[in-house]
Amino acid sequence: MKAFVLSLTLLASISVQAETVLVTLEKDNALAVLDPVTGKLLRTVPVGQRPRGIILSADNKQVFVATSDDDTIKILDSSSLVEIGRLPSGEDPETFVLSADGSKLYVSNEDDNLVTVIDVATKKVLKTIAVGIEPEGIAVSPDGQWLVSASETTNMLHWIASDSLEIVENTLVDPRPRAVAFSADSQYLWATSEIAGTVMLLDVQTKKILKTLRLDIPSVSKDKIQPVGVVVDKDNKWAYVAMGPANRVAVIDVQTFTVKEFLLVGQRVWNLAFSPDQQRLYTTNGASNDVSIIDLTTHTVTKSVAVGRYPWGVVAKP
Repeated sequence: MKAFVLSLTLLASISVQAETVLVTLEKDNALAVLDPVTGKLLRTVPVGQRPRGIILSADNKQVFVATSDDDTIKILDSSSLVEIGRLPSGEDPETFVLSADGSKLYVSNEDDNLVTVIDVATKKVLKTIAVGIEPEGIAVSPDGQWLVSASETTNMLHWIASDSLEIVENTLVDPRPRAVAFSADSQYLWATSEIAGTVMLLDVQTKKILKTLRLDIPSVSKDKIQPVGVVVDKDNKWAYVAMGPANRVAVIDVQTFTVKEFLLVGQRVWNLAFSPDQQRLYTTNGASNDVSIIDLTTHTVTKSVAVGRYPWGVVAKP
């Protein structure tokens, strides 16, 4: 029995150690590569001018990185981190997302008030969709039906049908919506408001706001409470919101739509990413130049890893 337990422990350790965390460094023009087990920076890889958004392909074999000042999205081999292609993203790409089937890439072009649709295989632009002013947050429903673009200055969410690539409906939300995220069952959409200091829960069927939660922290002034990145776990149990200069991550009970606690992380926390098994959460802290590692079984911050100047985007590769 002892040998069996030891074998399971060893396998779990190997599984975790195989995970790699990739972080875009906006001012270093590079990717930071982290070992989440030791909490150490393994290496830094030059990637292009002002990298921000980063995502993995569905099979984890490719990494897509928006190098904003190069006006392109670079495709890297996820093992070697060598560039293997580029996509025509339009000017100053920042945030983007893959379609549910992985065939298309949708890019927010903040300066042009557009969403650019790219065919990944042919590397050609299929369409540009005019949206509101300063689009940034963007998300695709897991069932593949909806693409949602959040326009920061218009204070609106644009619901784009994935089959027609046309805007079907618009939802007015709290000022400066920054990020959007669907629940795993595609029934709900989460959206953050940077200026109002709120997070909103929307019903996907009606496209209406069901609930709004103000993220007040007694010890923090309201002007520093600026919700940005948001993620929801696959079991629809917990949601996590990065709170910008409040230097905290809000832990929200999805079923009651209440804040359980605020976790103190680095300075000006921007974006969040789950580990592949959703046992950990990684945060990019732009002003303190580090990444916080949160144990989600206990909701405790276990490590802070210095990575380089202005960490922005983050993904975890198994």
